[in-house]
Amino acid sequence: MTDVNATPRRVRAIVRRLERRFGALVPPRAADPLDELILTVLSQHTSDVNADRAFASLRTSYPTWAAVVAAPEAAVADAIRSGGLANTKAPRIQAILQEVHDREGAYDLARLRALPDAEARAYLTSLPGIGPKTAAVVLSFSLGRDAIPVDTHVHRVARRLGLVPPKATAEQADRLLHELVPEGLRTRLHVGLIRLGREICKAPTPRCDLCPLKDLCPTAPLYLSFPSRRRAVDRSG
Repeated sequence: MTDVNATPRRVRAIVRRLERRFGALVPPRAADPLDELILTVLSQHTSDVNADRAFASLRTSYPTWAAVVAAPEAAVADAIRSGGLANTKAPRIQAILQEVHDREGAYDLARLRALPDAEARAYLTSLPGIGPKTAAVVLSFSLGRDAIPVDTHVHRVARRLGLVPPKATAEQADRLLHELVPEGLRTRLHVGLIRLGREICKAPTPRCDLCPLKDLCPTAPLYLSFPSRRRAVDRSG
Protein backbone atom coordinates (compact mmCIF):
# COMPACT_ATOMS: atom_id res chain seq x y z
CA MET A 1 0.00 0.00 0.00
CA THR A 2 0.97 3.63 -0.41
CA ASP A 3 2.08 5.15 2.88
CA VAL A 4 -0.84 6.65 4.82
CA ASN A 5 1.07 9.92 4.95
CA ALA A 6 1.24 10.20 1.15
CA THR A 7 -0.85 13.36 1.12
CA PRO A 8 -0.59 16.71 -0.66
CA ARG A 9 0.41 18.28 2.65
CA ARG A 10 3.30 15.84 3.01
CA VAL A 11 4.34 16.49 -0.59
CA ARG A 12 4.50 20.21 0.12
CA ALA A 13 6.73 19.52 3.13
CA ILE A 14 9.00 17.35 0.97
CA VAL A 15 9.32 20.08 -1.67
CA ARG A 16 10.15 22.69 0.98
CA ARG A 17 12.88 20.44 2.45
CA LEU A 18 14.34 19.75 -0.97
CA GLU A 19 14.42 23.45 -1.80
CA ARG A 20 16.24 24.19 1.42
CA ARG A 21 18.83 21.52 0.60
CA PHE A 22 19.29 22.06 -3.14
CA GLY A 23 18.07 25.60 -3.79
CA ALA A 24 15.47 26.56 -6.41
CA LEU A 25 14.11 23.45 -8.13
CA VAL A 26 14.04 24.70 -11.70
CA PRO A 27 13.90 22.49 -14.82
CA PRO A 28 16.57 22.53 -17.52
CA ARG A 29 16.55 25.24 -20.18
CA ALA A 30 13.50 24.87 -22.41
CA ALA A 31 14.12 23.28 -25.81
CA ASP A 32 12.08 22.91 -28.98
CA PRO A 33 9.52 20.14 -28.29
CA LEU A 34 10.61 17.91 -31.17
CA ASP A 35 14.28 18.35 -30.23
CA GLU A 36 13.40 17.49 -26.62
CA LEU A 37 11.44 14.44 -27.72
CA ILE A 38 14.32 13.03 -29.75
CA LEU A 39 16.86 13.87 -27.04
CA THR A 40 14.72 12.07 -24.47
CA VAL A 41 14.56 8.97 -26.65
CA LEU A 42 18.35 9.10 -26.87
CA SER A 43 18.60 9.46 -23.07
CA GLN A 44 16.86 6.14 -22.39
CA HIS A 45 19.15 3.68 -20.59
CA THR A 46 22.16 5.99 -20.71
CA SER A 47 23.59 9.09 -19.03
CA ASP A 48 22.70 12.67 -19.89
CA VAL A 49 26.26 13.20 -21.09
CA ASN A 50 26.04 10.31 -23.53
CA ALA A 51 22.60 11.38 -24.73
CA ASP A 52 23.77 14.94 -25.36
CA ARG A 53 26.79 13.62 -27.26
CA ALA A 54 24.59 11.37 -29.40
CA PHE A 55 22.15 14.20 -30.14
CA ALA A 56 24.97 16.53 -31.17
CA SER A 57 26.45 13.83 -33.39
CA LEU A 58 23.06 13.19 -35.01
CA ARG A 59 22.49 16.87 -35.80
CA THR A 60 26.03 17.27 -37.12
CA SER A 61 25.66 14.27 -39.41
CA TYR A 62 22.12 15.19 -40.46
CA PRO A 63 21.35 18.93 -40.00
CA THR A 64 17.63 18.48 -40.80
CA TRP A 65 15.08 15.98 -39.54
CA ALA A 66 14.19 15.21 -43.16
CA ALA A 67 17.77 14.06 -43.68
CA VAL A 68 17.51 11.77 -40.65
CA VAL A 69 14.38 10.13 -42.06
CA ALA A 70 15.95 9.72 -45.51
CA ALA A 71 19.21 8.25 -44.21
CA PRO A 72 19.83 4.51 -44.01
CA GLU A 73 18.89 3.14 -40.63
CA ALA A 74 22.40 1.80 -40.06
CA ALA A 75 23.90 5.22 -40.75
CA VAL A 76 21.61 6.88 -38.21
CA ALA A 77 22.57 4.19 -35.71
CA ASP A 78 26.24 4.95 -36.32
CA ALA A 79 25.60 8.65 -35.69
CA ILE A 80 24.01 8.00 -32.29
CA ARG A 81 26.25 5.14 -31.22
CA SER A 82 27.58 7.04 -28.17
CA GLY A 83 24.08 7.05 -26.66
CA GLY A 84 23.83 3.26 -26.44
CA LEU A 85 21.18 0.92 -27.88
CA ALA A 86 21.72 2.64 -31.22
CA ASN A 87 20.23 -0.19 -33.28
CA THR A 88 16.98 0.12 -31.31
CA LYS A 89 16.84 3.90 -31.04
CA ALA A 90 17.64 4.67 -34.70
CA PRO A 91 14.51 3.08 -36.24
CA ARG A 92 12.39 4.46 -33.39
CA ILE A 93 13.63 7.99 -34.02
CA GLN A 94 13.01 7.67 -37.75
CA ALA A 95 9.50 6.32 -37.11
CA ILE A 96 8.69 9.16 -34.71
CA LEU A 97 9.90 11.80 -37.15
CA GLN A 98 7.99 10.25 -40.04
CA GLU A 99 4.80 10.08 -37.96
CA VAL A 100 5.12 13.72 -36.88
CA HIS A 101 5.60 14.78 -40.50
CA ASP A 102 2.64 12.70 -41.66
CA ARG A 103 0.38 14.32 -39.06
CA GLU A 104 1.69 17.88 -39.09
CA GLY A 105 2.98 18.27 -42.62
CA ALA A 106 6.30 19.35 -41.12
CA TYR A 107 8.89 18.25 -38.59
CA ASP A 108 7.33 20.47 -35.95
CA LEU A 109 5.42 19.92 -32.70
CA ALA A 110 4.67 23.60 -32.05
CA ARG A 111 0.93 22.88 -32.30
CA LEU A 112 1.13 21.10 -28.95
CA ARG A 113 1.64 24.46 -27.24
CA ALA A 114 -2.00 25.29 -27.87
CA LEU A 115 -3.40 21.96 -26.67
CA PRO A 116 -4.62 21.25 -23.12
CA ASP A 117 -2.30 19.08 -21.04
CA ALA A 118 -4.31 15.87 -21.48
CA GLU A 119 -4.51 16.27 -25.26
CA ALA A 120 -0.81 17.08 -25.60
CA ARG A 121 0.07 14.05 -23.47
CA ALA A 122 -2.24 11.81 -25.52
CA TYR A 123 -0.66 13.04 -28.75
CA LEU A 124 2.85 12.35 -27.51
CA THR A 125 2.08 8.89 -26.15
CA SER A 126 0.43 7.95 -29.47
CA LEU A 127 3.79 8.36 -31.24
CA PRO A 128 5.85 5.19 -31.86
CA GLY A 129 7.58 3.98 -28.70
CA ILE A 130 6.72 7.03 -26.57
CA GLY A 131 5.60 6.29 -23.00
CA PRO A 132 4.40 8.44 -20.11
CA LYS A 133 7.87 9.43 -18.90
CA THR A 134 9.05 10.75 -22.26
CA ALA A 135 5.76 12.57 -22.78
CA ALA A 136 6.05 14.17 -19.34
CA VAL A 137 9.59 15.35 -20.10
CA VAL A 138 8.38 17.16 -23.22
CA LEU A 139 5.36 18.58 -21.41
CA SER A 140 7.43 19.86 -18.51
CA PHE A 141 10.70 20.93 -20.09
CA SER A 142 9.52 22.16 -23.51
CA LEU A 143 5.90 23.15 -23.10
CA GLY A 144 6.10 24.61 -19.60
CA ARG A 145 3.40 22.31 -18.23
CA ASP A 146 3.39 21.09 -14.64
CA ALA A 147 4.29 17.41 -15.14
CA ILE A 148 6.40 14.95 -13.16
CA PRO A 149 8.48 12.68 -15.40
CA VAL A 150 9.08 9.36 -13.63
CA ASP A 151 12.61 8.33 -14.51
CA THR A 152 14.61 5.72 -12.62
CA HIS A 153 15.58 8.14 -9.82
CA VAL A 154 12.07 9.52 -9.27
CA HIS A 155 10.62 6.00 -9.38
CA ARG A 156 13.07 4.67 -6.78
CA VAL A 157 12.82 7.64 -4.40
CA ALA A 158 9.01 7.89 -4.64
CA ARG A 159 8.70 4.23 -3.62
CA ARG A 160 11.13 4.62 -0.73
CA LEU A 161 9.27 7.71 0.46
CA GLY A 162 5.96 5.83 0.34
CA LEU A 163 4.48 8.22 -2.20
CA VAL A 164 3.60 5.22 -4.37
CA PRO A 165 3.33 1.52 -3.48
CA PRO A 166 6.64 -0.36 -3.31
CA LYS A 167 5.75 -2.56 -6.29
CA ALA A 168 4.30 0.22 -8.46
CA THR A 169 5.60 0.23 -12.01
CA ALA A 170 6.91 3.45 -13.52
CA GLU A 171 3.66 3.85 -15.48
CA GLN A 172 1.57 3.33 -12.35
CA ALA A 173 3.79 5.77 -10.45
CA ASP A 174 3.30 8.36 -13.21
CA ARG A 175 -0.49 8.23 -12.75
CA LEU A 176 -0.40 8.12 -8.95
CA LEU A 177 2.04 10.98 -8.58
CA HIS A 178 0.12 13.14 -11.03
CA GLU A 179 -2.99 12.63 -8.89
CA LEU A 180 -1.19 13.10 -5.56
CA VAL A 181 1.10 16.06 -6.19
CA PRO A 182 -0.63 19.47 -6.08
CA GLU A 183 -0.71 21.62 -9.20
CA GLY A 184 2.36 23.81 -9.41
CA LEU A 185 4.62 21.37 -7.55
CA ARG A 186 5.01 18.52 -10.01
CA THR A 187 7.98 19.79 -12.00
CA ARG A 188 9.66 21.13 -8.86
CA LEU A 189 9.24 17.78 -7.13
CA HIS A 190 10.66 15.99 -10.17
CA VAL A 191 13.78 18.16 -10.13
CA GLY A 192 14.19 17.70 -6.38
CA LEU A 193 13.76 13.93 -6.45
CA ILE A 194 16.27 13.69 -9.30
CA ARG A 195 18.84 15.56 -7.21
CA LEU A 196 18.05 13.47 -4.14
CA GLY A 197 18.26 10.20 -6.08
CA ARG A 198 21.55 11.05 -7.72
CA GLU A 199 23.31 12.44 -4.66
CA ILE A 200 21.77 10.79 -1.58
CA CYS A 201 18.98 8.26 -2.16
CA LYS A 202 21.16 6.09 -4.36
CA ALA A 203 20.72 2.55 -5.58
CA PRO A 204 21.33 0.11 -4.13
CA THR A 205 22.15 1.84 -0.83
CA PRO A 206 20.78 5.24 0.16
CA ARG A 207 22.78 7.61 2.35
CA CYS A 208 19.92 8.12 4.81
CA ASP A 209 22.09 9.79 7.43
CA LEU A 210 22.58 12.72 5.01
CA CYS A 211 19.00 12.91 3.78
CA PRO A 212 16.87 15.99 4.54
CA LEU A 213 13.77 13.78 4.40
CA LYS A 214 14.85 10.95 6.70
CA ASP A 215 12.26 11.79 9.37
CA LEU A 216 9.53 11.82 6.68
CA CYS A 217 10.62 8.59 5.02
CA PRO A 218 9.19 5.20 6.07
CA THR A 219 12.19 3.41 4.53
CA ALA A 220 14.97 5.37 6.25
CA PRO A 221 14.66 3.60 9.65
CA LEU A 222 15.33 0.26 7.97
CA TYR A 223 18.67 1.51 6.66
CA LEU A 224 19.62 3.58 9.71
CA SER A 225 18.79 0.84 12.21
CA PHE A 226 19.89 -2.25 10.27
CA PRO A 227 22.77 -1.33 7.97
CA SER A 228 23.69 -4.98 7.45
CA ARG A 229 20.28 -5.56 5.87
CA ARG A 230 20.50 -2.73 3.33
CA ARG A 231 20.83 -4.83 0.24
CA ALA A 232 18.06 -7.19 1.35
CA VAL A 233 15.73 -4.24 1.87
CA ASP A 234 16.46 -2.89 -1.59
CA ARG A 235 15.82 -6.26 -3.21
CA SER A 236 12.49 -6.59 -1.44
CA GLY A 237 11.43 -3.04 -2.35
